[in-house]
Amino acid sequence: MALKSLKKQRRIQVVALATVALVVSTVLIGYAMRDGINFFRSPSQVVAEPPAANETFRIGGLVEEGSLIRGQGEQIRFNVTDGGATVPVVYGGVLPDLFGENQGMVGTGRYVNGVFEASEILAKHDETYMPKEVVDALKEQGVYKEPGS
Repeated sequence: MALKSLKKQRRIQVVALATVALVVSTVLIGYAMRDGINFFRSPSQVVAEPPAANETFRIGGLVEEGSLIRGQGEQIRFNVTDGGATVPVVYGGVLPDLFGENQGMVGTGRYVNGVFEASEILAKHDETYMPKEVVDALKEQGVYKEPGS
């Protein structure tokens, strides 16, 4: 009888240890990925519910025509729009070759004092490609036109 209770006790210890290990590994993975997960927002979502200034996220839409201003040094300003709302963007780096007005873009950064401060800017790859999130945001505002139309 003592052998059965020893096996049962050992099994409970193993299950408890496995549970603790699973919880610890989940917490560590979440902690390691906290900066790697950037949620996508359209300009309309940013204007409707401005995120906290310390939150890093991605914004996407079309570069508004006539809004691209190259300032002193590498400072670049432009507006990104989804047709429903427009968000001013400031970027202090080198823009991709395919970046231009009326072109799709996705930027990573923070929304501080009504301006999106981008740390990274991506442009669409060719004449037809646009990130799915940007297409969805533009369709939601009724602005998206299929390529070639």
